[in-house]
Amino acid sequence: MTKVIPHSLFTDFDINLFKSGKHYRLYEKMGAHPITLNGVAGTYFAVWAPSAKQVSVVGDFNYWTDGSHKLNVRWDESGIWEGFVPGVQKGNAYKYKIHSHHNNIITEKADPYARRSEHPPKTASIVWEDAYQWKDAKWMKNRHKNNALTAPFSVYEVHLGSWKKQVEENRFLSYIELTEELVAYVKKMNFTHVELMPVMEYPYDPSWGYQITGYFAPSSRFGFPEEFKFLIDNLHKNNIGIILDWVPSHFPEDQHGLGFFDGSNLYEHPDKNRGYHPDWKSLIFNYGRNEVKSFLISNAIFWLDQFHADGLRVDAVASMLFLDYSREEGEWEPNQFGGRENLEAITFMQELNIAVYGNYPDVQTIAEESTAFPGVSKPVYLGGLGFGMKWMMGWMHDTLQYFSKEPLYRKHHQNDITFSMTYAFSENFMLPLSHDEVVHGKRSILNRMPGDEWQRFANLRLLYSYMFTHPGTKLLFQGAEFGQSEEWNFEQSLDWHLLQYKPHLGVQKLMKDLNKFYKTQPALYEKQFIQEGFEWIDYSDAENSILAYIRKGNASKDMVIVVCNMTPVPRENYRIGVPKKGKLTEVFNSDNKNYFGSGNFTNNTIITEAKEWQYRENSIEIVIPPLAMVAFKYI
Repeated sequence: MTKVIPHSLFTDFDINLFKSGKHYRLYEKMGAHPITLNGVAGTYFAVWAPSAKQVSVVGDFNYWTDGSHKLNVRWDESGIWEGFVPGVQKGNAYKYKIHSHHNNIITEKADPYARRSEHPPKTASIVWEDAYQWKDAKWMKNRHKNNALTAPFSVYEVHLGSWKKQVEENRFLSYIELTEELVAYVKKMNFTHVELMPVMEYPYDPSWGYQITGYFAPSSRFGFPEEFKFLIDNLHKNNIGIILDWVPSHFPEDQHGLGFFDGSNLYEHPDKNRGYHPDWKSLIFNYGRNEVKSFLISNAIFWLDQFHADGLRVDAVASMLFLDYSREEGEWEPNQFGGRENLEAITFMQELNIAVYGNYPDVQTIAEESTAFPGVSKPVYLGGLGFGMKWMMGWMHDTLQYFSKEPLYRKHHQNDITFSMTYAFSENFMLPLSHDEVVHGKRSILNRMPGDEWQRFANLRLLYSYMFTHPGTKLLFQGAEFGQSEEWNFEQSLDWHLLQYKPHLGVQKLMKDLNKFYKTQPALYEKQFIQEGFEWIDYSDAENSILAYIRKGNASKDMVIVVCNMTPVPRENYRIGVPKKGKLTEVFNSDNKNYFGSGNFTNNTIITEAKEWQYRENSIEIVIPPLAMVAFKYI
């Protein structure tokens, strides 16, 4: 086979951007690109390996022979090795064989920019290109409305390997099969978005995808890259957005991955106290290295550009923000100002969000961040990190803890369930009941609920109804929408057979209707991130464990009055103050018989009385079902 021909896709401007941490489309230059050069078909390769003294492309086209196809190092000290290999084409497997200046170490690495990888446990990269023809122009044109902070945003979190399995063959569903089944299901359930746990290539199934080795390659477990695009295309054609989990916080030490890439600490921070994660036994990116910033931000842009993703949920932000995260005294060093904040990571996240929103103003970045770090979802120009939303971990923790208590004792914990409203508008919060809450012995959401069977399901329906009327966007993990009984197991399908039982079917019907209710009531989403969208009627009735509040939209007529009864005792002739006189009607009741509720406590048209109550001139008497939420609107 012909040897490597000198060739470059890089301009001097590209190199300057790369070295300054400002090249945000490196995937157009780095990696393997099938091209025709002087009438000869082949593949151009480019890889960053500044500590290498020799880099060869090895693959199934040269019997994996080291030195057979040596790349040329660029003259500009960028550390990029490149060249054109005639005859190599789409579908060829390859790696880079790297001889390092450091102790003559020789490593064999997968391509950090590969568009496709071999199916694990195989680890080679595959030369790939696709000419997928997108058919989602209507969605892309209008998605600024669907992804807006003033729009309903109800997310169904999915792990592709365990949502549903092909039972006869005991295997994952493919991207094509998921296109048929998952899209139809999400549409039926009225969710606005799907969030996929990491689909970037990863070697180890028990990592759930969070230990990534192929940042630019959709996992080959489920099919080809263009088949993943087909899945996204069909979600969009059905008016469903897609959020991708993205992991810039750490990466695994697997031999073929990014770690010690060219015999040096290339992608990871060289200081073990900053470059190694003790919890996950993984490596941490060097956020202060410009070329690494170019790699990571290019990767974020890649999924938005090439795969039409509508947002990125950024994993483990807290671990990036703090130098002492999961470290004991003496295992970390303060920053230059004596603080614990990782200033380089903060700058990286700000630059990330500036780049994402600068190129794609109609998407969202969502931070999984569990601390009180200020301004996570505030714009960078105001000193924030620039994310669109932040997970409300405090709400999740307090709410699950409250609902796990026997109703008899809830009157002593009224502050726990109302506390979230003291900080609800300090960030653009998403309320998450994610995969993390149903693993490692925490039990399923249903099995945290106290009481007999009827009460457990009533509690679950009440929890979801409270969640969907609380300010903020929503996220629910697969299976929770029908009351999955067992903890999530990534090796098994969800327990879909439970839907033959009325309690589980009732929860599923409730969730379908809650999503519709949320989407059709402007009061529940137009002001979901601002104080003006929420008003307490009464948070102090601890004795009866009742909450009453108002959600408001932009128009004065858009108003929903919500009352939650956290006990199994129905409350008849219960009086609440209301904002104005008029007629009200019940518009939602989680005790509905369709949901496996009692159906015995409903409110007909109610006329307000000019009777002062809770500092309001008008009030009404209502019936509140046991362990239920009821909602009212003026007519």
